[in-house]
Amino acid sequence: MQTTMIPEQIKQADPYLAAFERFASNGAEEPQWIGQLRKSGMARFSEIGFPTLRDEDWRFTNVAPIARLPFRPLLQPVRGDLPDPTGFNFAKIESSRLVFVNGHFAPELSRVLPLPKGAQITGMANALANDGALAQKHLGRHVRLEQNAFAALNTAFFTDGALVFIPAGVEVPQPVHLLYITTATETGATAHPRNLIVAERDSRVTILESYVSTVHGAYFTNAVTEFVIGEHATVEHCKFQDESPAAYHIAALQMSLGKNCDFISHSIATGAKLSRNNINTVLGGEHIECVLNGLYLTKDDQLADHHMIVEHAKPHCNSHEYYNGILDDRSRGVFHGRILVRPIAQKTDAKQTNKNLLLADTATANAKPQLEIYADDVKCTHGATVGQLNKDSIFYLRARGIDAETARRMLIHAFAGEIIDRIRCEPAREELDRVFWDRLEENPHVADVK
Repeated sequence: MQTTMIPEQIKQADPYLAAFERFASNGAEEPQWIGQLRKSGMARFSEIGFPTLRDEDWRFTNVAPIARLPFRPLLQPVRGDLPDPTGFNFAKIESSRLVFVNGHFAPELSRVLPLPKGAQITGMANALANDGALAQKHLGRHVRLEQNAFAALNTAFFTDGALVFIPAGVEVPQPVHLLYITTATETGATAHPRNLIVAERDSRVTILESYVSTVHGAYFTNAVTEFVIGEHATVEHCKFQDESPAAYHIAALQMSLGKNCDFISHSIATGAKLSRNNINTVLGGEHIECVLNGLYLTKDDQLADHHMIVEHAKPHCNSHEYYNGILDDRSRGVFHGRILVRPIAQKTDAKQTNKNLLLADTATANAKPQLEIYADDVKCTHGATVGQLNKDSIFYLRARGIDAETARRMLIHAFAGEIIDRIRCEPAREELDRVFWDRLEENPHVADVK
């Protein structure tokens, strides 16, 4: 059925359409299929516009502040001084590191360690300019644009990102770090990173993905990462979003998982005024092990939103989702998780848990776990909790000679540790453990005994 644009959508899309026309006419030469992909993204964005609170999937997250920003896409690389990447998290881990400044690959700040034969780690723009066959096979084939205006906008305007290809039977021993640094100071400056991770059968790789800034500004990061994981592959992905507290961050993560693969993805969110991760995972083969693991730490008036769909499309698969939030001041955490079990997906084992710890009476958590099951031989559970520290747990520790302040600190650190301890990459796990320890220790409410 054809979608008819209403006047409000037309008005909303006008500046983006005008920017797209300028971009398409002034941009560098690209393969024809890229131009078609961009046009499809722009057409879809024009049809649906930004989501509103009337959309069920967005009723807890108001993106009107993003829609009101002046649209200033960062289409050209930074000229002049570049930031020093060594001061950011994960930068000291021995890894192949691709650095992007305002969404553009910065080869002078990057390094790629010697790779096994056939492995490829490079910037997306570079890959498209030299040999785009791999990108053409997968780019845009997995992410769903139907109801995702932000992914559609990224498809129209992306200029760069990372392409990671691990061929069959290859193990990359060191992590691959994708570091995105924003230095743009203009309100509404927008980067559209586009990442493609392909791990063929029997391969193994760890991907670290981090988003940071050197400025305190109302810029916008709109990222899309597509994963294509082959049979018997083992992939760990750890995303750390630590952007400016005045910024906006929207990301789509689309995972297509093959038979017998082992996939674990961590989403750690501490930055941005408003952040949302749209996580869509398709278990497209039998005997898949999938873990989605997340932790968000918010304060002031921050909002951190995780929205996910885990689709069990084949039998004998396991998926486990664990998301914890620590919320302070007037901040908000949103969790919307949906497990979809297709009729063919017998012997599914799916678990979904969301726990929220409120450090202040003014903090808010909205949780909506869902099960949609069309098979009859399954084990599926979900649950959500929202509250403050358990008084019985505090009493238990105090009864063993631990003072009230220390007891609170121990329980809050343990709450964060539930998530961090699942990170398999030891250097990343240790570093994030230190980050959360330091930030929790800086928070006066952690030890606030009422």
